[in-house]
This record gives sequence, structure tokens and C-alpha cells, in this order.
Amino acid sequence: MSITPAPSPEIPDEERQRQQQQQQQPEQQYQEQSQPYQHPEPYQQQQAYQRQQQYYEQAPAQAQYVSPEVARARHENTVWKWVVWVFAALYVAGSIFFIVDLRGRLEHVEHSSESLRGDVHELNRKLGDAQADTDTLASQLGITKKELARRTADLQRQQRAAEQRLAEQQKQQISAVSGEVAGVKTEVGGVKTDVASTRSDLEATKAKLERAIGDLGVQSGLIARTRGDLETLKHSGDRNYFEFTLNKSKNFTPVSTVSLELKKADKKHGRFTLNVRSDDRVIEKKNRNVDEPIQFYTGRQHYLYEIVVWTVEKNKISGYLSTPKAAPLPVTAGAN
Repeated sequence: MSITPAPSPEIPDEERQRQQQQQQQPEQQYQEQSQPYQHPEPYQQQQAYQRQQQYYEQAPAQAQYVSPEVARARHENTVWKWVVWVFAALYVAGSIFFIVDLRGRLEHVEHSSESLRGDVHELNRKLGDAQADTDTLASQLGITKKELARRTADLQRQQRAAEQRLAEQQKQQISAVSGEVAGVKTEVGGVKTDVASTRSDLEATKAKLERAIGDLGVQSGLIARTRGDLETLKHSGDRNYFEFTLNKSKNFTPVSTVSLELKKADKKHGRFTLNVRSDDRVIEKKNRNVDEPIQFYTGRQHYLYEIVVWTVEKNKISGYLSTPKAAPLPVTAGAN
């Protein structure tokens, strides 16, 4: 029975070369020690130096061993760094966008605030004009109420006097006193009828003299639609009134402190076009209607003038100009 030796394990080539080199090194050292010392030649020294350099260059560098936990920690650390950088970039970009958007909104709010401030100023001016007209009307109604109160007080005094007379005469002649009482009652009834008539006339006048909004959006005063209404307004004494009649012409006609020029008159539709020259400027009032208050401001004090036309004929119009009491009067003509 033959025994087969076990096969020797295969040794890698690199390991076999390393073992052979380790075995040859003691022999080479021994031979070098046994030989007498000789000074190497310069060429031999250069070859030895080159061999030594080639040995160091060909020696493979051993890789440093890194455990899986350390590698995983390094990888996670790198990932978290990238996440932090991404979040920081997003935060900076969002902050810049928010600041730019906020600045735009603030500019829009400032512009809206300026526009609203201008609207409030214009509304306050219109309210002031309306308050002035309201005060004028209130003064007129106040005078009327005073007159009614005075007449009522007179009637009350007369009635009390009649009652006293009746009480004194009752003792003497009952029948005569009864007749006098009837007469006094008739008188009182007549006076009451007069008061009611005066009140109805006042209401009729108020209904006739209506108010309107002018073409500048300002509450107008009482408007006269006829020459008789104009006479009523003149007696009220609230404003100055100048009646005029204009023919179609290329020349201006002076009315009070302004000048008027009729450009066109449409009798069928009751419309006209008028030019107003005031303060060295010409204002065109185009396609205006009958009984429509035509308003414009003039003078340093910014007085409100009104023109009302009550008749439109072919190439001819008639109406009046209304000016405030404090406005300047023309040099050659006086206000009514």
C-alpha cells in the first residue's frame, strides 16, 4: 500500500518571491562581509543608487484599514453636511424673495395711501362747499320760522285779550259776549287761514326753486327756471345775479367780471356750447342742457360762479350768471 503525500498548498507568486528574497538576503550579506572592502566605482555607485530607487518605487503602498462603522459614520457626516448646505441655500433664497416681495407691497401701500389722502382732501372740500350752501338755506329757513313765530305770538296775544274781554263782558251781557266770541273766532280762523296760505306759498316757492348738482359735482344753490324765479332769487339777497342774452358770435360778451361766447345752440334738443373767459383763460362748456348749473372757479379766492340757461333758440340763448356776495363786482355795472 503506497502512501500518496498530501499536496502542498499553493503559494501565490508574490509570496514565493518574497520568501526567496528573504532567503537570498543572508547569503548576500555573508558574501559581502567575506569579501574585502573595495571602494565602489562611481558607475557602480550610480547603478546601486538606481536599484535602490527602483526598489522603493516598486514597493506597493499598503492601504490603511478602515472599519465599516467609521466608513458609515463618514458617509453619514458627508450626507448631513450636504443637507445643511441645501437648507441654508433655500433659507437665504426664501429670505431674499420675502424681502423683495415685502418692499413691493410697501410701495403699493404707500401709493394707495397717497391716492386715498387726495380723495379725502377732495371730499373734505366738497363737504365744505355743501356745508356753506346748507348754512345759507338754514339762515333762510331761520328767518321764515322767526316770522311765523312772531305772527303766532301776536295771534296768541289777541286770543288772550279776547278771552279777557269775554270774561269781563260775560257778567253784563251773555248774548253780546257770545256774538263777540263768534266774531273773534272768525277772526282767528281767518288769521290761521292766512298763515296756512303763507306756508303753502313758501313751500310752492321752495318746490319751484330746486337745487341741483353742477357739472363740477358741487351742490348748486337755488335754480331759477324763469325770469320770475330770478326776481325771487334777487330779493333773497344770498348771491349776485346777472341776466344775459347771447347771440352766436365769434366775439366775447362781458357779463359781470367774466366774458361769454356762444359757439352753438341746438333748439330741438335744448343744448348749447359755451366758452367762458376768466382769469386770462378760456373754459369750454360743451353740449350743456337747459336749466343745468354750469360751474367754474375764478379769482384768487377761488369763487364758485354758476351759469344757468333757461331758453335755447336758434343761434341764441338766455339765462343768468350767479356769483357769491363776496366776489368782486364789475366796474361799469352793479349787481342786482
